[in-house]
Amino acid sequence: MSITEHYPRHFQEFLEQFKNEDDCWNYIYEIRWPNGFVCPKCSEHNKYWLTEHKLIHCSSCGHQASVTGGTIFHGTRKPLLLWFHIMWWVVAQKTGTSANNLTDFIGFGSYETAWSWLQKLRRAMVRPERDRLSGEVEVDETFIGGKEIGTGKQGRGAETKTLVVVATECIGKQIGRVRFKCIPESSGEYLLQFVEENIEPGSSIITDGWTGYSFLTNSKKYKHEIKVISGSGKDAHELLPHVHLVDSLVKRWINGTHQGSISPKYLSYYLDEFAFRFNRKLSTYRGKLFYQLMQQAVDTPPQPFKEIIK
Repeated sequence: MSITEHYPRHFQEFLEQFKNEDDCWNYIYEIRWPNGFVCPKCSEHNKYWLTEHKLIHCSSCGHQASVTGGTIFHGTRKPLLLWFHIMWWVVAQKTGTSANNLTDFIGFGSYETAWSWLQKLRRAMVRPERDRLSGEVEVDETFIGGKEIGTGKQGRGAETKTLVVVATECIGKQIGRVRFKCIPESSGEYLLQFVEENIEPGSSIITDGWTGYSFLTNSKKYKHEIKVISGSGKDAHELLPHVHLVDSLVKRWINGTHQGSISPKYLSYYLDEFAFRFNRKLSTYRGKLFYQLMQQAVDTPPQPFKEIIK
């Protein structure tokens, strides 16, 4: 079995596969270097020996590498086995977990520790080179955050919420993959940037009649279908059902799992977590999500607490 298939299918297999620190160390090693160790300094292949403290000593240049160096586990003082258990628990919960719940479940000494671990994992939930959405794609914006106070502006000009643009693949009545991005305003500049980053050229993009999408009208890259709500006799959720259902699900998740208390400063990372889970909703085994998160965790640079809270 190749390492790409080497993951526990359920929790009993997880407990069987990861009994101690060596099991975890070996798993990270295999994911980082599936074809054998490559020295990060001299690029020599498979010439090394292990020190007493399990550092990988390159026989060619003498450089010593740590299996966790340069990953989100970099510098951790906690056992790898604890990291593995938390990562399994995070992906095994269909609605995720909050820092409050993790603090109680694991017995962390502080809420801050649990919060920072979850933030590190969320930063490993997006692959920079991930495939863009394709086919029929609905795009719309929504506001996420606290309720409006007083008589401030509503709709696309609302002030006290975070504006998020959402894209969903339409596979008949089913929803495929999703993408989110927090944007400062619903102008054509930001909407164009989102579309080009997240939707494959040649796709058919379905929007409402908002003028911010006018760049699509004569686009050579995309087909554009406009569904004007005004005068149609239908509500927005009837004309753009896929994206509005996703809007509803993500707000329900934030209000349920996280009690609605997400700072706008970190909202994009929570949306990454929702997308990571939603886009893998058809995975047969929870272990596949665990493997993919682990794979991305070793490719994600260290995330020190001071950097996270900047």
